[in-house]
This record gives sequence, C-alpha cells and structure tokens, in this order.
Amino acid sequence: MRKLIVLALVGLVAQLVDGGLGMGYGVTSSTLLVLVGLTPLAASASVHFSELGTNLASGFAHWRLRNVDWHVVARIAGPGAIGAFLGATVLSMLSTEWAKPMMAVLLALLGIYIIVRFVVGIRPQLKRRLSSWFLAPLGLVAGFVDASGGGGWGPVRLRRC
Repeated sequence: MRKLIVLALVGLVAQLVDGGLGMGYGVTSSTLLVLVGLTPLAASASVHFSELGTNLASGFAHWRLRNVDWHVVARIAGPGAIGAFLGATVLSMLSTEWAKPMMAVLLALLGIYIIVRFVVGIRPQLKRRLSSWFLAPLGLVAGFVDASGGGGWGPVRLRRC
C-alpha cells in the first residue's frame, strides 16, 4: 500500500509539472521513480504505460483542433519509432550499475534544458517547412532519448509561427 501511495504522489507531482510547463511528465516521473527505488527499466516502462491514455487524448484533441502538421508527422514518426526501439533495447541490455548513471545524466540534462527554456523564455519559432534531413535525425534522437531515459519528445517539440 505504501508503494502505491508513493507512485501516486510521483504521478501527481509529474502531472503538475507537465500541466504547468506543457512538457516534462516523462522527465519528472522517471527521475522520481528512480529516486524512490525503481530500476531504470521499470521506471521507463511505468512512465510509458501511464502516458498511453494522456497521449491518446492529447493527440485526439490536437487532431480535432486541426493542430497537426501531417507532413512533419510523416517525416518524424518512422525515425522516432526506430529510435524508441533502439533506446528500449539498449536500456534493457545494460546492467543496473550502468543504466542508473546513464539515465541520471540524461534526465539531468533534459531537466536543465526544460528549466532554462522556461526561465529564459526560449521559444523556437519556425518560419519555413522543416526538411526530412532535419526531422529524421530529430525523431531518431528524440525516440531514443524518450525510450532510454523516460522523457524526450517534449523538449524537442517545435512550433510554427
């Protein structure tokens, strides 16, 4: 029962961060889950399972509001899936002694980026259509980082002006 309460509190804190910033659920919840004793593999699996419902609802809402650039989706989805598969495979093959420091560094870098982005006010503005030469590696890296570290798509998200 105590573990369930701790997991619920982790989810609450992560959702508060995500609701306030518009991103950061994966980074926050992965970090807190590893801190409370879950292995990096279990933390990543837990975070991704918990994101299923919210991501489906969010995706549906963006689709209904016509807030989806299908050209970007077509160019980023395949490399993102490949990166996610590779990230999950690498994470599952690493021993816990290697995975914890790797995940800690990755999550710390993402957390610092998120804080700097919102404190300094970095808002990437796109004035032209992004090419596949940019989107394919972006999807590959974001998918890998997300699957191996528990967060990654939010910080790489870009918006059109």
